[in-house]
Amino acid sequence: MKVLGYAAQNPTTPLAPFSFDRREPRPDDVTIEVLYCGVCHSDLHQARNDWGFSTYPIVPGHEIVGRVTAIGDNVTKFKPGDLAAIGCMVDSCRHCSPCKDGLEQYCEEGNTQTYNGQDRHDHQTTYGGYSQTILASQDFVLRIPDGLDLKGAAPLLCAGITTWSPLRHWKIDANSKVAVIGLGGLGHMGLKLAHALGAEVTLFTRSPGKEADARRLGASHVVLSTDPEQMNAVKNQFDLIIDTVPYTHDVNAYMPTLTLDGTLVFVGLLGDLPEVNTIPMLINRRSMAGSAIGGIAETQEMLDFCAEKGIAADVEVIRIQDINEAYERLLKSDVKYRFVIDMASLNAYG
Repeated sequence: MKVLGYAAQNPTTPLAPFSFDRREPRPDDVTIEVLYCGVCHSDLHQARNDWGFSTYPIVPGHEIVGRVTAIGDNVTKFKPGDLAAIGCMVDSCRHCSPCKDGLEQYCEEGNTQTYNGQDRHDHQTTYGGYSQTILASQDFVLRIPDGLDLKGAAPLLCAGITTWSPLRHWKIDANSKVAVIGLGGLGHMGLKLAHALGAEVTLFTRSPGKEADARRLGASHVVLSTDPEQMNAVKNQFDLIIDTVPYTHDVNAYMPTLTLDGTLVFVGLLGDLPEVNTIPMLINRRSMAGSAIGGIAETQEMLDFCAEKGIAADVEVIRIQDINEAYERLLKSDVKYRFVIDMASLNAYG
């Protein structure tokens, strides 16, 4: 299947049009015309090989919303014309304990990434949603519920589920106090989702100018993390802190703000932390943890919840031809709060 997309050919050249062959559909495959694709910060990292494991050419994109155009003979969950979505993974081993528990993101053999991964059957490189068409097993395709804005739904497939999964794992509800560190693509979804679950929500930020936006997105309180007085005033408060910051930073100031048995969970940082003082952890049994996306069932639960509550990401829609400019703006945090590509621009202009 010949498909047009946008690809990085190496770490230093801009993304550009790229024609490639997708594999032939299998009996359990759903083929999807890509309507919208969110732009994740990890797309930029992988396009530029910041993590050291990119395989070129690389077609990014794992926040994919589209329309089903064809189904395999064994497909029962979708029909042509349905709205559907694909997130960060398109397969897993399906037989390890995490997979059997609906936690495919933690597959012991490693899940198959939507792009820059390797297909488990034919061992070909996977290509993502910066393209006209994508296909995957029906078991890794999500339903788009009625009423969910398609453009705003795309970032839910990564930014949304990445913050939803820890909220659900730590059983956040109306009796909970939650804080979010950082107001970006992940952070703005964390505020919206925690608020919709009924929690009392606080934003930690280094930027005083973000208060109005934070409150609009669901925060009841905003704490300037560089102000010792404000930090001291929120000691022993939070059941869960979701740290969305994607770069190395000092977390010691946040630990005393957790309650007894509270947890600070990292969802944005891949890498090392500076030296951590364990005293605040020991004296109140506080924890640090990490969390990655969510399983397929959990992602569907999140999409259904967002449709019910009228939640979508705040997005700026761009043409695919503007992706390199968007990457440069992303590096400057110059977007509120997620770029989404209207893939009709690929068909219109190539």
